[in-house]
Amino acid sequence: MKNFITRTLTAIVYVVLLVGCTVLSPLSAFIFFALIAALCVGEFCKVLNRHYCAEINTPIVTLTAFLLVSVAWESRVGLGNMQEGQLIFLMGTSMLFLIISELYRQSTNPLRNWSLAFAGLMYTALPFALLPSIAIHYDVYNNAPIYEWIYPLALFIFLWANDTGAYLVGSMLGRYVPYKLFPRISPNKSWVGSIGGGLLTLAAAAVIYTLRPAELNLLQWLGFGLTVVFFGTWGDLVESMLKRQLGIKDSGHILPGHGGMLDRFDSALLAIPAAAIYFYYILG
Repeated sequence: MKNFITRTLTAIVYVVLLVGCTVLSPLSAFIFFALIAALCVGEFCKVLNRHYCAEINTPIVTLTAFLLVSVAWESRVGLGNMQEGQLIFLMGTSMLFLIISELYRQSTNPLRNWSLAFAGLMYTALPFALLPSIAIHYDVYNNAPIYEWIYPLALFIFLWANDTGAYLVGSMLGRYVPYKLFPRISPNKSWVGSIGGGLLTLAAAAVIYTLRPAELNLLQWLGFGLTVVFFGTWGDLVESMLKRQLGIKDSGHILPGHGGMLDRFDSALLAIPAAAIYFYYILG
């Protein structure tokens, strides 16, 4: 019972912060997701340092992740007094320091440290740097960028709907349709649960279209939802594969009752790049 209350309170705080920061303004969204990216990459580095015999320079990689997301948001819309050039300078400096510092750290395997550091940036920080390409679009009539919070918020609503539908349908029907989705990586995931998650996500897309018909048509919303379903599921499986190789249950303990940041955002790490591609190439 105590664990259930802890999980519920953590989930409420998480949802309120994400929804509130996303809806409030592009500045609040940038700060929130830049911090999430930094926490995710920091957690990634700590896990590999602890369980994979790596020696990644965690503070510098974390700073680089924050600056990478900052540059991406600043390039789409001005967020403050700091210019894009200054952010690029800071990010470039941190990346150069990350590489050069291996000369002085006397690590036994600097190549592994470089590889894992940049893998962490690509896996955990780049997705949040792509988020403004979904949220911010250029208004040719007013000659100014427009922040459309409904798109990033819808992406996370689809992820939540997919997880919820998969859990509920899998729990109810999994015993009757015992076909596993990916037993080698995640023995508890079933095909029937995944289908249930996809159907609930499509229903959520239809509801959003009903409430916001001006942004996208129904087919476009449904396509957006399906994109999130497929790649969000793969994102979940990828993180499960990582944890299985490292022999750990959770990536961290920063979220009471939910594990680490990677445990919470694993689906988003692949869903966001896929959604960015969908918006750019499919919707134009």
